[in-house]
Amino acid sequence: MMLGSVLNPVNSSILSVSLVPIGAAFGAPPSRTAWLISALYLATSIGQPVVGRLIDLFGPRRLFLAGTALTGVAGIVGMLAPDLGVLIAARVLLGFGTCAGYPAAMYLIRSEARRTGRKSPAGVLTALAVTTQTIAVIGPSLGGLLIGVGGWRATLAVNVPLALAGLYLGARRLPATPAPRRDDGRRPMGELDLPGMGLFAAALVCLLLFLMNPGGGTWYLPVLTGAAAAGFTWRELRARQPFIDVRVLGGNLPILATYARTLLSYVVSYAFLYGYTQWTQEGRGLSASQAGLVQLPLFATAIVVSTVTGRHQAIRGKLLVGAVGQITACALLLLLHAHSPLWLLLAVVLVLGVPQGLNNLALQNAVFHQADAERMGSSAGLLRTFGYLGAIIASAADGAFFGQRADSSGLHHLAVFMLTVSGLFLALTVVDGSLRRIGAPPDDDTTGTEPPGQPPVAEVSEPRPTGPAPQRPAAQGDPPHPATREDQP
Repeated sequence: MMLGSVLNPVNSSILSVSLVPIGAAFGAPPSRTAWLISALYLATSIGQPVVGRLIDLFGPRRLFLAGTALTGVAGIVGMLAPDLGVLIAARVLLGFGTCAGYPAAMYLIRSEARRTGRKSPAGVLTALAVTTQTIAVIGPSLGGLLIGVGGWRATLAVNVPLALAGLYLGARRLPATPAPRRDDGRRPMGELDLPGMGLFAAALVCLLLFLMNPGGGTWYLPVLTGAAAAGFTWRELRARQPFIDVRVLGGNLPILATYARTLLSYVVSYAFLYGYTQWTQEGRGLSASQAGLVQLPLFATAIVVSTVTGRHQAIRGKLLVGAVGQITACALLLLLHAHSPLWLLLAVVLVLGVPQGLNNLALQNAVFHQADAERMGSSAGLLRTFGYLGAIIASAADGAFFGQRADSSGLHHLAVFMLTVSGLFLALTVVDGSLRRIGAPPDDDTTGTEPPGQPPVAEVSEPRPTGPAPQRPAAQGDPPHPATREDQP
């Protein structure tokens, strides 16, 4: 689960130190290399909820193995790319290939929570979040090392061994969940809402193309986005098995607020990850390896913060502290210039590490408690979709504020933009009273962890027949065991 979940973050963090060398190799300014970021997140934004829905229907094993194999293919294509266009295409393949890891992990965690009766597996959720942050720690430094040894192409080649490891572990360890069947014995391929998926993809493509180039010549893209979104909503309200149940989602305001906070948080995080790293190289004069090392304290701090606070169930306090930390870090960016001392560069990343550790964990845990258990895969996929939408907005902002060169003036304009987004994140957290019910009281992890109108995690299960005590189906790899009184309805 952890290896699958990190395939996307490792490509994101390594790319942060690869943009300048790639731009130099192909003669492309930051406004063009920004497409390397957006290509990955465009594909992933579409693919995450689609693959998540497939996982809900067919189980995680097949989707995990297919996605991991595609990741390896994308690594080979990127490693051999002769120009920027082919490299962007390889990033699109990477986006689709890395879609399955996180929804599969969340699906497995939620299904095990239901099977065992543990409503809040905080330790496992924390481990998942910390693993992602650990990879983010390694990514920039590993990217700088790989560039120093084998050039920027080596940063794409790293996907090949990761994919091979994922295929080996996935084939040996993931449960071979049989695809569900309807009463007539057929597989539920008819439950795939292909028109809904197509309209969802069309709306996202038009929106993200507009965000990457929001000039007057692309006025038609918001119109197409609105038309596709309206068609998607109309379709989902009438579909027998909707891709995204907009009725349930629309009635679940807490999870909608969580998705909005995720978008805002990722805008700040990724604007910093890519913008700050480019500035340290072009505006401050550091090498790719040095720029990667400067990022280490950010993610190291995030790991410590997540580990220390991970088992505390309360969500709202983490988000409030995270919001204040984001505002503080963005304000510090305004103090930087071409001759800023190294200690100030490190101070900025240390401060941002605190909200990085708090926000990611809190948002993940919020969706775990707020989502419909039967749609955990697609809900987790939507969480990543909103995050990647934020990453694309951040990429577009980096390209707009830096233009031809990542200088200090562009960094200061980017910091003002990030301050505005951080303020919106804080405001949305303050007004959301539903957050108080997640994890309160702190010493009782079975109270207040579900939103109103949804059953507790452990109680969402398939209907059981009445009569003699039935046996609970054994999990994959579990020996048969007799039923106990706790197994009775």
